[in-house]
Amino acid sequence: MSPDTRLPSVAVGGLPASKVRRVIAFIENNLQQELRLEELAAVTHMSPYHFARLFKRATGVSPHRFVVHRRIDAATALLIESHRSADRVHHFHRLDRARSGAQDRESFRRDGSAHHRQDAERASSAQSRRRAASRDASRRRRASRQDASDPTKVG
Repeated sequence: MSPDTRLPSVAVGGLPASKVRRVIAFIENNLQQELRLEELAAVTHMSPYHFARLFKRATGVSPHRFVVHRRIDAATALLIESHRSADRVHHFHRLDRARSGAQDRESFRRDGSAHHRQDAERASSAQSRRRAASRDASRRRRASRQDASDPTKVG
């Protein structure tokens, strides 16, 4: 849970802990669906207005913000897991190719390490490519200005 979705140790005047747990369980089980305030309030048998006030007092955040943060946490966990899964698949693919005797071109560089290549690819980003393109454009402009100001050159 993110810091905004952790429950404070004491919630004076908020929802009873059992109702908070029930609502959170409902939210966790239905994150993929549209969750309306009326539905959350119905879990606790309260009016939406009263539920929203007491939920915020108990958790420190509104029901809507709580749901949004839980969805962000769940999406982050999925992204992390999918990245790990992709790394595992790549690792096992390389092991399988090595076991079968096939040489992976990418795994052999002058320094003999594919990891350096992977690290270099990860380090390169769109921003560094934009910087390089900008530098190249500046050099071309500077060169064309020098050519234009050179009286010995005939255009």
